[in-house]
Amino acid sequence: MQDNNHRSSINKKDGDSRRVMADQEVAGDLKCLLEDSPIAVFTCNKAGDLTYFNEAAIKLWGVDPTPKQQPWDNSWKMYYTTGERMNLAGSPMARVINESRLINGEEITIETQEHVFKRVLVYARPLYDEQHNPIGTHSSLVDISDKILEESKQAILAAIVESSDDAIISKNLNGIIVSWNAGAERIFGYSEKEIVGKSITILIPSSRLQEEELILSRIRAGKKVDHFETIRVAKSGKQIPISITVSPVKDNYGNIVGASKIARDISEQIEAQRAIKQNSQNLELLNSIGKVILENLDVKSLLQQVTDATTKITGAAFGAFFYNTTDLNGEPFTLYTLSGAARSSFDGFNLPAKTNIFKQTFSDSKVIRLDDVTKDPDYWQFGPQFGMPKAHLKIVSYLAVPIVSTAGQVIGALIFGHPSVGVFKAEHEDIIGSIAAQAAIALENSKLFEEVKALSSKKDEFIALASHELKTPLTTIKGFLQIIAKKNQDTVGKLFVDKSLYQVEKLSALISDLLDVSKIEAGKLQFHTEAVDLVRLLKDVMETFPYTNKSHEIIFDDPNEQSVVLADKQRIEQVVINLLTNAIKYSPKANKVFVSLRNEGEFATVRVKDEGIGLKEEHLSKIFNRFYRADGVGNVSGLGIGLFLTKEIIDRHNGTILVNSDYGKGSEFLFSLPLQKSN
Repeated sequence: MQDNNHRSSINKKDGDSRRVMADQEVAGDLKCLLEDSPIAVFTCNKAGDLTYFNEAAIKLWGVDPTPKQQPWDNSWKMYYTTGERMNLAGSPMARVINESRLINGEEITIETQEHVFKRVLVYARPLYDEQHNPIGTHSSLVDISDKILEESKQAILAAIVESSDDAIISKNLNGIIVSWNAGAERIFGYSEKEIVGKSITILIPSSRLQEEELILSRIRAGKKVDHFETIRVAKSGKQIPISITVSPVKDNYGNIVGASKIARDISEQIEAQRAIKQNSQNLELLNSIGKVILENLDVKSLLQQVTDATTKITGAAFGAFFYNTTDLNGEPFTLYTLSGAARSSFDGFNLPAKTNIFKQTFSDSKVIRLDDVTKDPDYWQFGPQFGMPKAHLKIVSYLAVPIVSTAGQVIGALIFGHPSVGVFKAEHEDIIGSIAAQAAIALENSKLFEEVKALSSKKDEFIALASHELKTPLTTIKGFLQIIAKKNQDTVGKLFVDKSLYQVEKLSALISDLLDVSKIEAGKLQFHTEAVDLVRLLKDVMETFPYTNKSHEIIFDDPNEQSVVLADKQRIEQVVINLLTNAIKYSPKANKVFVSLRNEGEFATVRVKDEGIGLKEEHLSKIFNRFYRADGVGNVSGLGIGLFLTKEIIDRHNGTILVNSDYGKGSEFLFSLPLQKSN
């Protein structure tokens, strides 16, 4: 019995030892587990002093709070998720200590000593001794900052996608639509409910279906499609020009699982480009008309070119010019030029001389613009047809602009027609009105020219008169354009006005040159001499010149010395501007012009060098002649009087002007003026 008790006692001790050893092993394993855990874990006593923390806690806090016997809240501050500061008593850890309760996943924000803010989930529970008395807390902090940041990014991206004006669509590799934003609904007309799950080909015209396979093949190969312009079809059946960018979509393993597409409606862009192109063409036509008016004094040729150009500008099916005169049969309003239709279309029919539609233009000098002339009560109300003849050109849209002489007499009218409704707009009326005013002057000038040819002694008076007459409408046009320029306009309108003002300035400069030529011929070109510092004059010109001529860089070789001459400052500026303008005009493929000034003995010499088309040898001796233009420069605007004026001005200053040129490589113009003699 005694032996049994002894053995029992020994067995009990061995069991206790084994349990202690087992508990120690478990405790060791648990400690290793806590040390290696990616989750911040710490314990504290009832007073709130740290008793344990792992490496993850140090990483989270950004500081090692050794020695351990210090308050657990000493290393970081706490905030509610609203951003409001959390006091110690309200913290999850304090509530666990004070209330002996569990905290499971309460979300707070902590601020480290390095002022780094982190969002964490708090898991805290009380610790008890063997008598179940609370002795402290065990806390785990799970850092969810990256998750919150990612969710925030996703929310921002989702908001951007949903608020985008562009269509943002995703599809799988079979072309099935997976997502559809509000921009896509606005552009294509389908709601998300209607379209998700359907093939993207619902948006593609049948003639362009091969594009989808090409796009998907690039996506499967991991390639992006950038700014591909094409046509897609809306729910209404309307074809919409769009620009698309398509990118591969990958899963978490890097596998391509679909594509994201951004589609931008470029209808307005294309329309703007079309309008810009049309405006550019109109400006070219206006420029060509201006050249015709200034250069062409043959009436038939002038009116035909004006009729052709204005018909094109208005988009009319046909255009015609009627003289306000009578034909051989005594019928008024003689058809003189026609564009866009055969003359036979008007043969055999009485022109509408007696209708009020025509009378308002030819008798009352009124511009008439009708969206549908057939609804006008005066439409073809005269015999013998009393209605539009069957074989006559169909006219619905109608525009008539009188050409009125400076004396107020109607010379004739430009008439335009189109079979569709509402073709002619207010801007057409304005443009054609301006051209008609110029054409009126041109017609008068042509008549004057016939007289000048018979009286050669009067040629200079004719030039002066023509120039003065042209100044009047140009000044008016410029004034109206400047008023328009001050108004708020869209990009296309501003571009149109700016280019129109530029063309008016060009015409005005040409007219001023013509006036100067007339004054030179008449010996009336006046000069007002003064001491002029050429260095300062050149710098002043080159400071302002780039505002109107932005295509070339002017490089000035400053002599760093004074060059003072007795000269008419305004006329010498005119010379420099003429030479710079020519250098730019005749070097369209270059972007630099070189200017230098040097005192050479008793003269100051200015050189203007370009890298342009140059001059052939046979042109060098004639380049300063009045109205002379070298071969091969017909595409460059000008009358050939700028260099004539330049030479006359330099000659009147007792100077010289020369030109050196290498054909195909550029030209150098140089003029020399006598330096002012020092007293």
